[in-house]
Amino acid sequence: MDTKQDYQDSMLDAHFATLRNELAGHDAPRCVEKELMQAFTRQFASKQPWYRRWSLPHWGAAGAFGSLAAAMLLLVLAPQRLVTVGPSMVGFDDGAAFIALDSLERIAREPDARLVEADLPQTALAPLGVPVNPQNADGTVRAEMLVAADGHPLALRLSASN
Repeated sequence: MDTKQDYQDSMLDAHFATLRNELAGHDAPRCVEKELMQAFTRQFASKQPWYRRWSLPHWGAAGAFGSLAAAMLLLVLAPQRLVTVGPSMVGFDDGAAFIALDSLERIAREPDARLVEADLPQTALAPLGVPVNPQNADGTVRAEMLVAADGHPLALRLSASN
């Protein structure tokens, strides 16, 4: 153990105790602390960093503006994609027309497309807009599909139920 350090600490403790006893009897006049803090703020306010000078509403407005700017930047810089929407209502056309499931350019480019016939359940056609109710939910629909050489469906044609 360091006895020299302990000796210095005990000497300082005695001097600090004397100082505390002397200052205990002194009271500062009223509002001195408030006036000192205001003077300190006036003198050193400009030396604060910019982010400490902003209040909570300033930070809230900056956050909202930054979020809006980021969203607009994402919308502007996002790659533009063509959104295709399927038919809203598909009817039974007795084999008259196909419903394109892929782009017309892809269908026209396909050299080895083949026609495949199938019986599909009514419930499988609900995403295409075919109405399904409890009376015909267990029924099937005759469908012809135009299929590419790689098995990708290109077009669909519905005919009357079985």
